[in-house]
Amino acid sequence: MIRILVVEDDTNTRKLMCAVLKQNGFKTLQANDGVAALEIMDKQHVDLVILDLMMPNMGGYELTRQLRLSWKNLPILMVTARQAPKDKRQGFIAGTDDYMIKPVDEREMVLRIKALLRRSQISSDHKLTIGEAVLDYDTLTVSREHEVFTLPQKEFYLLFKLLSYPNMIFTRLQLMDEIWGMESETDDHTLNVHINRLRDRFRDWTEFEIITVRGIGYKAVKKV
Repeated sequence: MIRILVVEDDTNTRKLMCAVLKQNGFKTLQANDGVAALEIMDKQHVDLVILDLMMPNMGGYELTRQLRLSWKNLPILMVTARQAPKDKRQGFIAGTDDYMIKPVDEREMVLRIKALLRRSQISSDHKLTIGEAVLDYDTLTVSREHEVFTLPQKEFYLLFKLLSYPNMIFTRLQLMDEIWGMESETDDHTLNVHINRLRDRFRDWTEFEIITVRGIGYKAVKKV
């Protein structure tokens, strides 16, 4: 059973989250701050961590940094009332995988958790299979039967990201931040060029398609 550690100093919020997770088939562990969370992590296996930002003793940003030092691929979801763009940026810089603002929609939270867990499994395997197509993260290749494409690094990362979350819409800013980094001067034109190259390479493939969501960004759709 998947174990999720909920790190939240508000007792009622923590209990509610745990109740929702249990209803959806997850086993839960609880901590009221970052120090207690690290003690649990040292003693028990945890598959995913949900954490608040504002907590005594050790807050969410520092806890995330500490977790990343020892558990590089551990999925982390920040759930917080802090909604300023600078808070989100700091969260992703610290190492979170996703960020939700309170009050959260419980069904959306569960869906995001499942997506993060799936992504974690893909990262562990370093391969993603869609129909007959296989994306190999270690070799930057996309193969199907006797066809093998070795992609430029950024193109591969972009395709792997989109196909890891089929039907999820990513904004242009999200993709540029993740693939090129927040400090990069990458612009819309660079992203569009990479998207168009991917479309040209895989135009005749029946396994997937990259869709433009006008005014927002892109998503990948499985066709098998």
